[in-house]
Amino acid sequence: MMKMLILSFSLLLISAMNTVYASDQDLMVVDENQTTAVNETALSLALAGEASGALTFQEEEGLLFMAEEEKLAGDVYSSLNEVWNLRVFDNIGRAEQTHQAAVETLLERYSLAVPAKPAGEFSNETLQSLYNDLVSRGEASLEEALRVGAAIEEIDILDLQERMAQTDREDILLVYSNLKRGSENHLRAFVNNLERRGIEYSPEHLSQEEYDEIISG
Repeated sequence: MMKMLILSFSLLLISAMNTVYASDQDLMVVDENQTTAVNETALSLALAGEASGALTFQEEEGLLFMAEEEKLAGDVYSSLNEVWNLRVFDNIGRAEQTHQAAVETLLERYSLAVPAKPAGEFSNETLQSLYNDLVSRGEASLEEALRVGAAIEEIDILDLQERMAQTDREDILLVYSNLKRGSENHLRAFVNNLERRGIEYSPEHLSQEEYDEIISG
């Protein structure tokens, strides 16, 4: 009887440890250049332990919007890399593809259609206009291209904060909070690239206080 109790306790302990591992696993892979990609295996493990269900309209709209916004970041960086051939655009552009895939994982989880548009094309008219403006601006000079990168990450941070305030679902918050962390790292990477060229960057969308807190982080 005692052996059976010990065995049962051991199995429960192993199960609990596995659950903690899945939910506490670091979902972001950060390299020395602050490029931050989503660990999709860890994400799948973490989401497996979270409940799903019917979404509100705001939650659905938020997921569809964020999927396209992450696509926008990747598409802009890919376009600017073709012009300037700078590693930061290539590295962060590839990382943004994993960010987009993370949101699309949630879309599939809730049986929502994954937006399927070619590079540089978006269903959301606001994002389409933003993409066009940012690419045009970034083609003007390398400095402006790096400023565009920083501005995109600022916008992403603010939009993720807004969407996080619209839900209490742990799976969505898990993805959004990690994407926000990734955007903060990418913002620092673009600012560092500007500073190495003797260029001072001031936030375009974040408050100075929010910006300073992120940069010092």
